[in-house]
Amino acid sequence: MRVILFGGTGMVGQGVLRECVEDAGVESVLLVVRKATGTKAAKATELVHEDFFDWAGVEEHFAGYDACFFCLGVSAVGMNEAEYRRVTYDLTVGVAEMLVKVGAVKTFVYVSGQGTNAGGRQMWARVKGATENALMAMPFAQVFCFRPGYIQPMDGVRSKVGWYNGIYAALSWMYPALKRVFPGMVTSTMELGRAMIAVARRGYPTRVIETKDIGLLAAVRGSQS
Repeated sequence: MRVILFGGTGMVGQGVLRECVEDAGVESVLLVVRKATGTKAAKATELVHEDFFDWAGVEEHFAGYDACFFCLGVSAVGMNEAEYRRVTYDLTVGVAEMLVKVGAVKTFVYVSGQGTNAGGRQMWARVKGATENALMAMPFAQVFCFRPGYIQPMDGVRSKVGWYNGIYAALSWMYPALKRVFPGMVTSTMELGRAMIAVARRGYPTRVIETKDIGLLAAVRGSQS
């Protein structure tokens, strides 16, 4: 399997990249970034492209891949709905439309969030829900929308937001207990990465993947590694 990864420098994307590198069935990863990272990750090739709203002239780089893992996202804090919609709905759907045009990618996996609801009261939930609906209406062979709850970074993965890392470090010793008590609300970067690979490889009965599903998928993938 050949994978395109958006958001690979963020916390979730770092975890997904790590699991792709560790998985013998993943041949290569195209890491799409705005600025060069100098990554030395095995299997990874960087595509540096500054304008994620305009893919003219670089579409050919996306040919020959099997799946796209879209982990790019921003917090809605401090944004109005129009601003958040542009960097969430417009950007994501624009990327998906470009990949449909290229025609190679069979599976599109989008990281949304627990509580996403196109008809919800919270602005971020409405925008994320509208994004999910637009993606699921596209002619990919498979579209999966992941809705994780709390995500614990694992294996050296860190958030770009410094003070978040303090919270994650403080909660790390509690993670196993939280996972046991709240399996439908708590997951990890490792589980997310393994679950994404699993749905791209074998599919899943539902297109919306909740936190509990992530755990089930990751367990199957982990038993085969």
